[in-house]
Formats: sequence, C-alpha cells, structure tokens
Amino acid sequence: MSDILTIETDSRGVAVMTLNRADRHNALSSDLMDALTQAAADLGADPSVRVVVLAGAGESFCAGGDLRWMAQQFEAGPDQRDAAARKLANMLYALNTMPKPLIGRVHGQAFGGGVGMMCVCDIAIGVEGAKFGLTETKLGLIPATIGPYVMARMGEARARRVFMSARLFDAAEARELDLLARVVPAEELDAAIEAEVRPYLSVAPGAVAAAKAQLRGLGMPIDSTVIDRSVAQLTERWASAEAQEGIKAFFDRSKPSWVSK
Repeated sequence: MSDILTIETDSRGVAVMTLNRADRHNALSSDLMDALTQAAADLGADPSVRVVVLAGAGESFCAGGDLRWMAQQFEAGPDQRDAAARKLANMLYALNTMPKPLIGRVHGQAFGGGVGMMCVCDIAIGVEGAKFGLTETKLGLIPATIGPYVMARMGEARARRVFMSARLFDAAEARELDLLARVVPAEELDAAIEAEVRPYLSVAPGAVAAAKAQLRGLGMPIDSTVIDRSVAQLTERWASAEAQEGIKAFFDRSKPSWVSK
C-alpha cells in the first residue's frame, strides 16, 4: 500500500487502515481516494481479515476533501469534473459496501468529507474535545457525494441541524446526532476500539458480511441512481461562481462576499 495509506493487520485478522497525510490533516487527495478504494476491495476479498479499523495519523481524523484537488476542477472540462467527483463517490461506496465490519477511530477533527468517512463506518468512536462540521457551504459547495451517507446515518431531522450551516459542533453533539456511537477520553480510545473489535472475532465472517448486506438492503438505498445524482450535484457546484470564490478566499485568507461584515 502507498505511503499515504498504511495498513497493518495483526494475527487475529484485525486490519488498521490509517490515513497518512498528517501534514494535510489527512485531507482526501486524488491519490488517497484511489488508495482507499483499492484497500476496500483488497480487504473485503481477504478471508483472513475479520475487522477493519479506519484511523487518521497526526492531529486529525480527516479534514475533508483536499481543496487543492477541488481547485483543479475549476479549470477542468465537464468530463474531467465528472470523473473527479465520481472518484470520491466510488471511494465512499466501496467503503460503505465492504463486506467487513468497519470501525472508525476518530480524533482531532473531521470536517466535510471527514464526516462522510465517519458515516460509511459501521460504528465510529470519538474522543472528547474532537470537532466536527459539514463545512462545505462556507466554501460555496454542498455535502454532495457524502450526502446520502450522512442522511442514512443521522436521518433528515438531525442532519438538517448541521448539513447547511457549516457550523462546528463538539463530540457530545456528534453523539446526539448519531454520528458517533460513543465518546471517550483520548487515553481510553484504543480500549474502546478494542471493545468493538473483540465481538467480531467470535462470530462467523460470512454471516457478518451477509448481515451487513441485509441491513443496506433494508435501509435507504444508495444505488447508482443516488450516486449519479450526487456526482452531478457536486460537479454543478464546482462550476458555480460561489465555489470558485469560496475556495479562492480560503487560499487568499480573505472573506468571500457572502460573509456578513
């Protein structure tokens, strides 16, 4: 596996998959998305792997999509934009449908696509003091490709509280929103993750995969139609004047025109 995504599997079949762009707060670059998509396929097909833990190196779990990658889409044509948005959507789908339990180990911060990464986990455990936010609208974007997974995790009523405002919220509220299952002190995070891992080592792996697939079939469908719509919504925003102004303002350390003076 590439240096931007490390995977370590112990003798029990517990694979820890770590986003390894600590200098960028594990922002989702094109290469990292490719690595995650391939890892989901490889780990999903490996009969020796029983559980997968998703973690982030450094100070953050995942700061969302890499804004440099997004800025490149402003100069791209429609086909290139579609391919870029679909790369993100396909990564999320691969993780969501991986036939292994996926446990999120969340610390520091998770913004935008980082929240989406939490939502494709079967369970996410976070630390006290962590910060969260669906920050896309601050940049003139929307939580497009992550939207179906946010909706599936939070439900519409809870999602409406944070989906559009870009406000930050703490771990206690993330628990209230069903984004996190548990909130623990930082020194207890590894023990809390182990407590979630351990039961899976005593159950039939094939039955776990079948049960996970059954749940996906019973819940809100996230199929090709939903994914295509989310891809179109993202590419439309990339083409908007608001998104171009918002991301430019981010890099210029200035305020876009919609910020109240």
